Amino acid sequence: MTVRSYSPASLDALQVMGNVIRLERKERGLTIQALADKVGVSRGTVQRIEHGDPRCEIGVVFELATILGIALFSDTTPLRHLSTYLDAKIAVLPKSIRTPRKKVSNDF
Repeated sequence: MTVRSYSPASLDALQVMGNVIRLERKERGLTIQALADKVGVSRGTVQRIEHGDPRCEIGVVFELATILGIALFSDTTPLRHLSTYLDAKIAVLPKSIRTPRKKVSNDF
C-alpha cells in the first residue's frame, strides 16, 4: 500500500476545518453521533473529520459544514453563480493538456 503524503498547508487547512466543524457542532449542542446520523455516516467518520484526517471524503466534509451552517466559500457570491462563471472560463480552455513530444534527431 502506498502512503500518501500531504503538504503542511493542506494539513493545516484540514485541521482548521475540523476545528470549525467541532466548534459549530458543540455550539449547537449536537453529539458526534447525532451529527453522524444527520449526515448518514459513522461516528468515527465525524471524529476523523474533526481531527483533520486527510483521508475523509470531501463530500462528507462539505455536507457536515453545510448542515452546521458553515460558509464554505464566499458569503457574497452564491455558489451557483461561481460555478457558472467557472464553467464559462473552463469552456474556452483546451479540452486536454498534452506533454510536448521530444524532438527526434535524424542525425545518424
